[in-house]
Amino acid sequence: MANLFTRPDTFFGVCEALGEDLGVNPIWLRIALGVGVLWQPLAVIAFYLALGALVLALRLLMPNAKGGEAASAPMSDAANDAETPVLATAA
Repeated sequence: MANLFTRPDTFFGVCEALGEDLGVNPIWLRIALGVGVLWQPLAVIAFYLALGALVLALRLLMPNAKGGEAASAPMSDAANDAETPVLATAA
């Protein structure tokens, strides 16, 4: 995956990164951010920049924090075959 902070389709990638970390669709975070900017633009922009600094620090300190089991060695083909259900064949 490309670096969230250098992608051309995001603005620092803060909502995208928080969405990944929290398991939330980043669109909802962007909508909340947009609505917040309508009422308190300076406070929301300051909050967004603070979250950006936090996300950057966490990504630099713990680059591969999630996906511990997924990064382990892949299962052998025999183990995969044992877990694959047998489907009946049609005539």
